[in-house]
Amino acid sequence: MRECSRLSRRAVLGLTAAALPLSTVTDAAAATTAVGGERLARTGVQVRGASGLPRKLTARAWLVADCASGEVLASFDAHRRLAPASTLKMLFADTVLKKFDRARRYKVTDADLADVPAGSSLVGIKPGITYTVEQLWQGVFLRSGNDAVHVLSRMNGGLAKTVAEMQARAKDLQALDTHVVSPDGYDHKGQLSSAYDLTLFARHGLKDADFRGYCGTRTADFPAGGKKTFQIQNTDRLLTGAWGLKTYDGLIGVKNGYTSHAGNTFTGAATRGGRTLLVTVMHPDSGGNAVYEETAALLDWGFGHGRSARPVGTLVTPLSEGGASASPQAGRQTVRAAAGAPGVVTAGGGSTGPVALTAGAGALALLGAGAWALRRRRTRTATPEGEQPEPTAGERD
Repeated sequence: MRECSRLSRRAVLGLTAAALPLSTVTDAAAATTAVGGERLARTGVQVRGASGLPRKLTARAWLVADCASGEVLASFDAHRRLAPASTLKMLFADTVLKKFDRARRYKVTDADLADVPAGSSLVGIKPGITYTVEQLWQGVFLRSGNDAVHVLSRMNGGLAKTVAEMQARAKDLQALDTHVVSPDGYDHKGQLSSAYDLTLFARHGLKDADFRGYCGTRTADFPAGGKKTFQIQNTDRLLTGAWGLKTYDGLIGVKNGYTSHAGNTFTGAATRGGRTLLVTVMHPDSGGNAVYEETAALLDWGFGHGRSARPVGTLVTPLSEGGASASPQAGRQTVRAAAGAPGVVTAGGGSTGPVALTAGAGALALLGAGAWALRRRRTRTATPEGEQPEPTAGERD
């Protein structure tokens, strides 16, 4: 029965993906868009009027933005398409969150959980137990529970309908780097997003009080059947201070993600002195705490040196809110990094020092990065989808 469930899920998601525009399915080094400004389509570090960027950034893409104004203060390969893992759940929430009253009660059936992929991160939902919508969303945000995502998707009319609605919402948000195959963010061929798009999702979500409340919740009591409950804790380590990290002062969320294929991803938001900054970090070289450490370093820069930064782009307004339509730009630009900005594109995609890339050198760098990434992925052992591996030997949920 379990194998039949997996085949059924692949069939549903495959048909859904086939119905979506093929132009959205590209390699990480393929065509990008100029959404948010021409400079954001460039490779390398982009920054103006500010110094002091963290020197040890290994992420393959990152972005720092002001949440209120939407100004992008600095970025590195902002539109590079990469596997998003569970940070895609921000788009799921942007799409589905307002459809159900948080007090609504729903009794889970076996069918609701039949298509949850093996190895998923789970909150522990059981058939026969009745949950409130609020509890299901706590399962999504705190434990990144794919079981909670699938129950809410069934309530929303099914996986295929939810995927189609998520893709439509991404288009409305002008997140044109994003291609949705699965609502939970689990690894599927062609499921991609970018640091720019993930930041759009976070900014849009944080305007909603429920979204903001869920992503900032540290712990909650979750139903275990009858009158019993068990405590769940948010897997965002900058929020909870888990695994040797200190809590980040002023952090308000939003979402982390990890799979052995995608690596670590994280979008974080923090408020200090009445100013809220957004930072997205995708695929740092090392696992464990690296994605959080690099996020914290970029937030520190934004609240410090970043105050003098002149914007290199902007987070665009959704079409449904009057935003001007951004047209796709064919071809990935390979141009000189910003003058004075640290930004050599290494094989791992990180930035370590100033460099000017010619078109030929850029192409070689991209080919080298692709080969390196392929070797890295082939050498990794298959591990369950979860929310950050422990900073010890091995990887697990």
